[in-house]
Amino acid sequence: MGHDGRIDGGPRSAIVVGAGIVGLSTAWFLQERGVEVTVVDGCGVATGASWGNAGWVAPALTMPLNSPAVLRYGLRSLRDRSAPLHIPMSADGPMWRFLALFAANCRQSAWDRAVRANVPLNEECLEAFGVLVANGVDAPMTDAPITALFRSALDAERLMREVHCLADAGQSLSVTELSGEALRAQVPLASPAITAAVNVNGQRFVDPGRFVMALGHQVIARGGTLLTHDVADVVSAGHGVVVRSSRGAQLVADSAVIATGAWLSRLAGRRLRVPVGSGRGYSFTVPVDRPLPGPVYLPDVRVACTPYRGGLRVAGTMEFRGPHHPVVDDRVNAIVASASPLLHGVRWEERSDVWVGPRPVTPDGRPLIGELSPHVYVAGGHGMWGLAHGPVTGRLLAEQITTGKQPDVLRPFDPLRRAIA
Repeated sequence: MGHDGRIDGGPRSAIVVGAGIVGLSTAWFLQERGVEVTVVDGCGVATGASWGNAGWVAPALTMPLNSPAVLRYGLRSLRDRSAPLHIPMSADGPMWRFLALFAANCRQSAWDRAVRANVPLNEECLEAFGVLVANGVDAPMTDAPITALFRSALDAERLMREVHCLADAGQSLSVTELSGEALRAQVPLASPAITAAVNVNGQRFVDPGRFVMALGHQVIARGGTLLTHDVADVVSAGHGVVVRSSRGAQLVADSAVIATGAWLSRLAGRRLRVPVGSGRGYSFTVPVDRPLPGPVYLPDVRVACTPYRGGLRVAGTMEFRGPHHPVVDDRVNAIVASASPLLHGVRWEERSDVWVGPRPVTPDGRPLIGELSPHVYVAGGHGMWGLAHGPVTGRLLAEQITTGKQPDVLRPFDPLRRAIA
């Protein structure tokens, strides 16, 4: 693959490092603009956070993590191994540095800034998914409200306040409060402990593994190349880039995109002032006695449940630990213990597909999208919303790469910004 450059000044070729939803979306939209694409990943398609997440495409719920309330909760739960937000006391130096920056960004002003920055991504994310599905990505999207369940109407008011903050920032949304028979009809698995619910309307969900695999197949079918390499370095070189593997192989192209999720700092860290941490999430599948028509959210215990292959995918917890650390059984048991009193008719002991994956988290609640050095771009750090924002990120970044002009909506996500504004 050469890097001669196009007559119009845009790149002819690009290497995308990372075969998750963000990297593959960027590859697909680069192909739409006539760029020859090679995707490189150490393990293959959808092997990171793109596989086991809850599958929500829910723009109305993209709340940044760096809120003052999360900081207060995190400090209270430091010694509680079963808390939904868990920070092991054995965390290493880089993790504690990340956590210190995260704590410094848990201010209302920083949270508000992240909310406002996310609104344009939220407004365009459903359309970007639609473009992919309409052009051959063979994975269904299901329209359904996400129903948040609460023990009391007072508990529901906390979610409503957060939702209204999104609305104040310009996010269009629709919510419906439920109780009594309407609640039971919407969520037949709700236990008697649940007395209030809120439908967040106009959202969608997908089987995330199936969707990302289908996207990968489309990138290949459209002429892309998929290579399995551990990438050691991505550097600017003259009018292009060089991507080196850990075994010494070398690829050259006009441009490169680093989209390696929670591992983003490993390749881009020395050039970044905003580190990317690993906020690990767990999921598993359980059979149910009665099917659910749509996703269910349990905000008080921070658990997301999604209809999945005839059962229910249950996802939860935010665990700040290294991305390669294996499953911690206590974390799975904690999810079951917190969710089981709220949902009946779920066969918790028959769980399968137990999974843990690292979500890429930034201290200031905003992803990193844009040019890092000449011809080298990054896309990552979306936290819990990488699936929802992956396609729109790919579309906007492909525009910047091919035109040389940064879209206005990407300015708050400049990867060279400071970690504390």
